[in-house]
Amino acid sequence: MDKINLLVTISVITLLISLFLALFLVTVKTEHKLSNRLFAFFLILTAIDISGNLSDLFEIPLNTRIFITSIVFLQLPTFYLYVLSVCYSDFKLKPSHSIHIIPFLTTNFILLPRFYTVSPTAKISFLENASRMPEVQFNHILLHIQVVFYLITAIVIVRKAKKIYLENYAGASIESLNWLFQFTLALSAFYSIALLKNIFKFTQYPDISERLKIGLLVFELIVIFWYLYKALNHPNLFRNIDSKLKLVEHLISEEKNEEQFAVNEKESNEELLKLKQYMIEEKPFLNPSLTIQDISKDMGIPVRDLSILINHKLEQHFYDFVNSYRIAYAMDILKDVTKSKVTVLEILYEVGFNSKSSFNTAFKKHTGNTPTAYRKSL
Repeated sequence: MDKINLLVTISVITLLISLFLALFLVTVKTEHKLSNRLFAFFLILTAIDISGNLSDLFEIPLNTRIFITSIVFLQLPTFYLYVLSVCYSDFKLKPSHSIHIIPFLTTNFILLPRFYTVSPTAKISFLENASRMPEVQFNHILLHIQVVFYLITAIVIVRKAKKIYLENYAGASIESLNWLFQFTLALSAFYSIALLKNIFKFTQYPDISERLKIGLLVFELIVIFWYLYKALNHPNLFRNIDSKLKLVEHLISEEKNEEQFAVNEKESNEELLKLKQYMIEEKPFLNPSLTIQDISKDMGIPVRDLSILINHKLEQHFYDFVNSYRIAYAMDILKDVTKSKVTVLEILYEVGFNSKSSFNTAFKKHTGNTPTAYRKSL
């Protein structure tokens, strides 16, 4: 199979898989409709972008071919909005988000005078001298800036969301945020290679650009299959957080700025004792969806004060604080000889975890052993 046929074959497979996954995301029943629709739109844009490689199967008009290449200016803004929708439960699309289409409109607008509106002969001449055309050079610079901006912003958002989650929640969403971070890094690698491909395209080594193009399509296919695997096996993977929540370091900073940060050591110690007594007696950690707001409501302590108490005073994330009680309770069950027939899977659900991986990770973090190994060592 020659290079062109290989490129077309991989393009067709990737295009079909992208459209299939987009259809699945739009039709599947879920609470996270906006997230699914945004990623479905991202996949449709990806399919359109890939269709530009199919000119050997059917004729694509020059205007359409160039317009397809500009679709890349919509892909990352869509992914950025998808990341926001996954991370924050109260995210909604607003008219102000239309600002993200400006690069896409700009790149097409500057091509109007000397490409879109001229004769076919002039179009061909433009393409033959593309590397020297200021419009093409401008678009490449704009694309590089856009890629760097959106990918760095997406990574920062996911990292911040993960930190807020650890400080306020104790469910299994941390796994989804970890996976979203990994997926964002994979896309960062993809677009970095794509930019490298574009650089070689306008040098004396165009063959390297073509090889990278095939490699990118394979990489893209693997990433899409990865997402499809996750979507099919974990349809409720994403449970997002409230964007109004602030990091503890910001809460403390605000109190310092307002000259209100004068914590009484005796009072904070009393509140800590009250909190620990509440955790032991009431066992709120058995609720797999426990949040800091739930404890705040039960104890009558403002969320702000409770968050500072746990995350700052104890120097422990709320997520780890709650899991420490779950693990201690699980250890008691594992030690109980009358419950030797209770499986590890049954125990993890009983103590408040809702996934085996999160239970094993937390148990090993707190004990240095897996639950099974711990039970055998007794």
